[in-house]
Amino acid sequence: MHFDPRVQRALREAGLDADAVADASDRVAELVARDADRLRAFFDADGPYYSDMEMAHSASETQEHATADVDLFTHGSDLRGYLSLDGWGVPVEGGRILREDGGGDPVVVELSLGDTVNDRVRFARERGDL
Repeated sequence: MHFDPRVQRALREAGLDADAVADASDRVAELVARDADRLRAFFDADGPYYSDMEMAHSASETQEHATADVDLFTHGSDLRGYLSLDGWGVPVEGGRILREDGGGDPVVVELSLGDTVNDRVRFARERGDL
């Protein structure tokens, strides 16, 4: 079960039986795995990538990254992994698709980055999409 005890209780109080709660939990895991696949595909292509990451050495609101690679895994509702950008890297602690094109491919994604960034960062393939 991927819901914490409070969420499970709320779902039961909303009228879902134990099987429905378990089905919902399984569906959450499926959706997280699907998003992980789509995020991997987004970062599979060659750079550049653009982000709204705050960087100490840059006055620009938009950063350009020549290379980016993401290694993600899922467990239930958790999406975690590691993002490598231009020769340095940071843990990933969550992610989602923010905008898609007409064909359903991600245009703007957001990753929750751990130490040393500790922030949600948006990424796009085109500078103007941020």
